[in-house]
Amino acid sequence: MISPPISGLPLLVFADDWGRHPSSCQHLIAQLLPRRQVTWVNTIAMRPPRLDWTTLSRGGQKIGSWLRRPASRGALPENLRVANPLMWPWLTRSFDRRLNRSLLCKQLLPLVRNQPAPLIGVTTLPIVADLMDDLPVARWIYYCVDDFSQWPGLDSRTMEAQERRVVERADVVIAVSEVLAERMASMGRAAELLSHGVDLDHWLCPIEAAPLPILAGLERPLVVFWGLIDRRLDVKILRRTAAEMDRGTLLLVGPEQNADPELAGIPRLVRRPSLGFYELPRLAHEAAVLVMPYAELPVTRAMQPLKLKEYLATGKPTVVRDLPAAREWADALDLASSPDAFAAAVVQRISGGLDERQRRARVRLRDESWSDKARRFEELIAGTPLRGASVAPEYVHAVAEA
Repeated sequence: MISPPISGLPLLVFADDWGRHPSSCQHLIAQLLPRRQVTWVNTIAMRPPRLDWTTLSRGGQKIGSWLRRPASRGALPENLRVANPLMWPWLTRSFDRRLNRSLLCKQLLPLVRNQPAPLIGVTTLPIVADLMDDLPVARWIYYCVDDFSQWPGLDSRTMEAQERRVVERADVVIAVSEVLAERMASMGRAAELLSHGVDLDHWLCPIEAAPLPILAGLERPLVVFWGLIDRRLDVKILRRTAAEMDRGTLLLVGPEQNADPELAGIPRLVRRPSLGFYELPRLAHEAAVLVMPYAELPVTRAMQPLKLKEYLATGKPTVVRDLPAAREWADALDLASSPDAFAAAVVQRISGGLDERQRRARVRLRDESWSDKARRFEELIAGTPLRGASVAPEYVHAVAEA
């Protein structure tokens, strides 16, 4: 069988581990795979290693990925190759970054040079700054998805310095939120805005499977959050919401990363481990209300949570902290600016369900598909000339196909 032609230059993507969780970059790249070759580089986390269970567990996973043989072609989507280069898990000192640069260049340069066409480099991570002058790619794209200088537990000074270098060297800068676009502007670069998409078919699929085991024994109704359980969650909102519920369970589902110990003392609050992406519609189906109880912080003001549009797509009532990313959808959900307002909205939605006005407002999710976002992404990454110094003469003609 003859494979279909692949249009556009191949991509070299630096991001979170492929398949570990469905990030925005993975959603976009999955849409592009039918028409582009992609080499995905799994990277180490940006959090400095510490002697705790999270570090030991994640470290064991990374070491395992380095020792395992590369995944067979049949185990990955067509046109995707995943690289697991050995990396040094510290980034703060210049010595650490030089060592990482040396390790990565040694492993990635042969891979890049063996490509039949020039690569477009895409990174979601500031730690790629030290590679941008060494890898012979045709164009660099910075896809800015978070303000890592504000993330709890990260070395903010190093992250900001690295990000400034990425922004300076990138040919195209793309931001997922207005706040992040403003941050890029403060660094002297205009960023193209590309908000997250949503897969409506995934969230609206019929639910026929048996109830999830993690829900066994939990008192109903369920008020549900899924995602990373860390210091971005507002303990005051959670405590107040639990106090206002005269029945039911406030359920947090997801991995934990330095979670606030006060969570353990909140009545009605239950924590459960992560579910796979394909199990989340079943979780939403069992929920009475979906919530995003984030604190008012610089990092939460900058982010655009993937779960926002996913929550809306489920058809469930949704209550979120009043943050910039949610205001565009204020007519489709309940915004709350205080713990009291948040708790009151949750209690109201438990009893009253989804407001009809909010249901109608969610119709515009049809214009937010990942396929549409991916087409716009392709337009943006093809919008600048190829770097002549990085591309062999026989590749110049490929710019028309980018």
